[in-house]
Order: sequence, then structure tokens, then C-alpha cells
Amino acid sequence: MKHLRLITGVIALGSLWGFSECIIGAWLRDANLPAGAILTAIIAIGLMAFSKTIFPQRGVPLTMGLIAGTLRYINPVPIGTCIICSAIAIMGEGLLFELLWIKIPNDFRHTQTIPLQACLGIISGYIIYVGGYTITQILTPALSPAGFDLSNLIAFTPQILASGLLPAVIAAFTIPAVLALTRLPLSLKDRLYYPLTTATAAACWLLVIINTIIILKP
Repeated sequence: MKHLRLITGVIALGSLWGFSECIIGAWLRDANLPAGAILTAIIAIGLMAFSKTIFPQRGVPLTMGLIAGTLRYINPVPIGTCIICSAIAIMGEGLLFELLWIKIPNDFRHTQTIPLQACLGIISGYIIYVGGYTITQILTPALSPAGFDLSNLIAFTPQILASGLLPAVIAAFTIPAVLALTRLPLSLKDRLYYPLTTATAAACWLLVIINTIIILKP
């Protein structure tokens, strides 16, 4: 029963992340806002930090990234963009969060001050966003017929490094906010937890699939 609670919770959180990348991300792009930085700093890091406080098992953020990346891959929005780039970046962010937070104890929300939590947010936001950006710049061409060209990566490196500033600043607020939320005495009994997590995951996938069908419909 404990493992089932973990599985359903991770699927629900990963699906929420993927839904946000597909649907909320499209709205942000339509509004000419920096969708990647906002989604990484608020949604991705927020959900993964939340998962860290409730699921002590290793591999949870990575699994969430795989689920979110898969959901992003099946949703070709906006048309003409490199969807596999986005999917790889999301999965890379899950891996980087896993590695970055692997030594952080699960009860850190009770022992760290808000300034330290903000610093953790800055570090996480910068490394995860820049790292995900770099991973997709390496793996996407490596998976294409053109192949990976190191000179292209070097040329884009200043832009990649500069792009991490905004998510770092936003994540400085995300981490303390999420950790404050987890201190609230909120818990769901099994009779509510399983229907809620299952319905959340199902709704996220269904809405993204419907959105994909509508977009691809001739």
C-alpha cells in the first residue's frame, strides 16, 4: 500500500508538471512571457521540492521528469518548435534536481532558515535551468543526422549561462513558499488520496491529448 501511494503520487506530480509545460506554457508564450524560465522556476522546481518533502525515496524527481517530458513530447505546441528539445530539457531538469538534492535531508524544511532556503532556490534555479538547456543542446543534435558539433555549443554558451538569471531569482521565492506550504498540517487519507491523485493524472493526460488532437486536426 505504501508503494502504491508513492507511485500514484509521483505520477500525479509528474503529470501536473507535464500539463503545465504543455498548456500553461502555451499561454505564457502567447503572452510573450519567458515560459521556460517561469515553468522551471515555479512549476518544475516547486513540484520537485514538494515531492522531496513527502517522498524520501530516491528517483522521484527523475521519474517526474520522465513523465513530464513524455507528456510534453506528445504535444506539438507551438507548431514548428523543436518538441524533442523541450522533452529532453524537462527530463534533464528532473535528473539534475535528483543529483543536486540527493544529499539534502528530507526534514530540511524544519531546520533551514528562509535566507538559506532562498539561497538553495537560487542555486537550484540556475543550475537546473542552465543544465537542462545545455543537455538539450548536446543531446538533440546528437540524436539527429547532423550530429553534435562542439563549436555550436561553445558559441551558445554565453547565452545559455545568461539565461539562468531569471529562473534563479524566481526560484529564490519558490523554495521558501513550497517549504512553508509543506509545514501546514495537511494530509489526505487513502480514501481521498487515491481518487484525487488518479483523477489528477488522468485529467492532465486527457486534456493534453485532446489539445494535441485539436491542434493536429486538419
